[in-house]
Amino acid sequence: MKTPLDMLWNPESVAVVGASADPKKTGGRPVEYLIRHGFEGDIWPINPRVDEIAGRPCFATVADLPAAPDVAIVLLGVERAEAAVRDLAAKGCKLAIVLASGYGEAGEEGRRRQEALRDAAGKMRLLGPNTIGAMDLSRGIVLSASGALEDEDIPKGGVSVASQSGGILGALLSRGAARGIGFCKLASTGNEADLDIADLIEFYADDEATTVIAAYIEGIRSVEKFRKAASAARDAGKPLVVYKVGRSESGARAAVSHTGAMAGEDRAYDALFRQVGALRAETFGDLLDLPAMLTGRRRMKGNRVAVLTSTGGAGSLVADNCGMVGLDVPTIDMATGRTLAGLLGQDAPMTANPVDVTLAGVEPAIMTAATKALLASDEIDGVVVVVGSSALARPDVAVDAIRAGAAASDKPLIAYVSPHAPHILALLNRDGIPAFAAPETCATVLKAAIPMPQIAAPLKVGSAPEVAGDLPSGALNEAEARDLFEAFGLFGAESRVVKTPEDATAAADDLGGSIVLKVLSRDIAHKSDVGGVRVGLVPHQVGAALTEMEKSLAAQGLADPEGYLVQAMVRGGMEMILGLRRDPQLGLLILLGAGGVQAELAGDSTLRLLPLREGDARNMVDELRVKQLLKGYRGKPAHDIDALVDAVEALACMGEVLGKQLEEAEINPLFVLSEGQGVIAADALVVLKN
Repeated sequence: MKTPLDMLWNPESVAVVGASADPKKTGGRPVEYLIRHGFEGDIWPINPRVDEIAGRPCFATVADLPAAPDVAIVLLGVERAEAAVRDLAAKGCKLAIVLASGYGEAGEEGRRRQEALRDAAGKMRLLGPNTIGAMDLSRGIVLSASGALEDEDIPKGGVSVASQSGGILGALLSRGAARGIGFCKLASTGNEADLDIADLIEFYADDEATTVIAAYIEGIRSVEKFRKAASAARDAGKPLVVYKVGRSESGARAAVSHTGAMAGEDRAYDALFRQVGALRAETFGDLLDLPAMLTGRRRMKGNRVAVLTSTGGAGSLVADNCGMVGLDVPTIDMATGRTLAGLLGQDAPMTANPVDVTLAGVEPAIMTAATKALLASDEIDGVVVVVGSSALARPDVAVDAIRAGAAASDKPLIAYVSPHAPHILALLNRDGIPAFAAPETCATVLKAAIPMPQIAAPLKVGSAPEVAGDLPSGALNEAEARDLFEAFGLFGAESRVVKTPEDATAAADDLGGSIVLKVLSRDIAHKSDVGGVRVGLVPHQVGAALTEMEKSLAAQGLADPEGYLVQAMVRGGMEMILGLRRDPQLGLLILLGAGGVQAELAGDSTLRLLPLREGDARNMVDELRVKQLLKGYRGKPAHDIDALVDAVEALACMGEVLGKQLEEAEINPLFVLSEGQGVIAADALVVLKN
């Protein structure tokens, strides 16, 4: 049985509500494009003022249609679209595509209109509103008014696109067509009153004609739904390439903790994409380039690249950029070097990389043989062939040589077209050879062709401690936060809660050694900022320090504290920050980084979304620049990394157990002691949902 999404890609009948008899107008394009691109099903234009459009009889209303259409394209403005959607639903239409804008993107009134539109649809599915539509180029089904469809020679291939922007969809289609990149299915979800980006990704994952999925994302409505769709793509062996707009931190919400300030929105999306196995396109160009590379299914088994060139400068450019992204451009092995030398009539093995065949490289037979030799080497995982200016005169020679070389191996083989030659780029891409006009892009796509690691099993979460069931709302004071952390196995330095200078002195005498005095207040998150922390005190100083602190806080107009914390001062160890923060869209994130008062300035941190998976915590440690210090640097003793990993997993467990009740939680600093000595939480912050 066909689903509504099946209807979107394979309808037998299409109604066009608001169709125009003028193919030059937006309202006239859908009928024109359906006919031009070979749709063989029924096309039913609806326009009460016209008898026929493009040779098809025209209907006055939806009710006049001979049957319920599988799909309808609604070209009416926002004032009339709702009524049309209601009529289509009553007729039994399976899916309506609403192009009109003026809905959720247009403020509160627009949001009300969008809700009314969704209500009018009833059980009928909606694509849009504010969409440019959908198209299946492999079948000639174009349910769109995009002007990019004016080109009748659009290459067909395995790249399917899901975009939340209609304009971006058209841009990708036109740019890709000009470069010879073949597309399969494309759709824009617009405002996502119903169908969203995850619905499209999940459908593409199960689509036999799709080999790579490209997604343009402005935001994610349901992170769980997106995870499920990305998982389906991964299980199907179809790379998911995502370009997420909004990379600046200007949209990050204000947060109480350092973790909240450091875990901005874009970093959260980075973590999500990494965890679901999606490739993040760093530039808009990558959203075309990466799928163009990956659609051929050739993958790097390692990171070793050979560059074959007949123009030295271009080869060096590619090699340099490969090195910048962490790819290796190794010396060519002796056996392959001797083969290359024989091709050029030289005695000494050619082991330099890039491999410069100079003027002999313009001979197709030599270029083909050299390409085959490099691809056959067990010491090379991928090859870049530089197409120089000599190819401008006879582009077919360069294309034929590279094609012949590629046929001999399943390793990645790409072309860097050094001169400005769009026609050569298109020739190569249409022939299945990924070709690029920038050396940086060559490096980026080869790096992306290294398979991502397998997604590990979810980390097991323990049962909830009793303390987790009876907690106040809002910010906790540090003593309350410490109790909560300790319930999950995250222990702090020994401490006492006191109210008076006399109690503070007695507690300090009991603890002995150096003392830290802190104010306990649910209203003060950053105690150091208001003079609410004193460190390095000896016991006899603590009482007077409390009195001074009490006066200082009062002078600042701050609320009376709940008490004070007298704590044994932690010495030695390495300061880290470990925290949780709730992103309003993506859920709880866990952050680990270099800590202390300069945590935000250090900028050395890494993120994951909950739930964690096996190995995530240790990988987070390995991603930090300070990992060398943790492991022991220049003869200094190693720190207890195993205990730090356990701490990360314990905090993740706390986040899972508390769920939506938790807004933020942070330990800063978390002291990582010498190997085998564990970790100590020296500060504790928790904010629960009000």
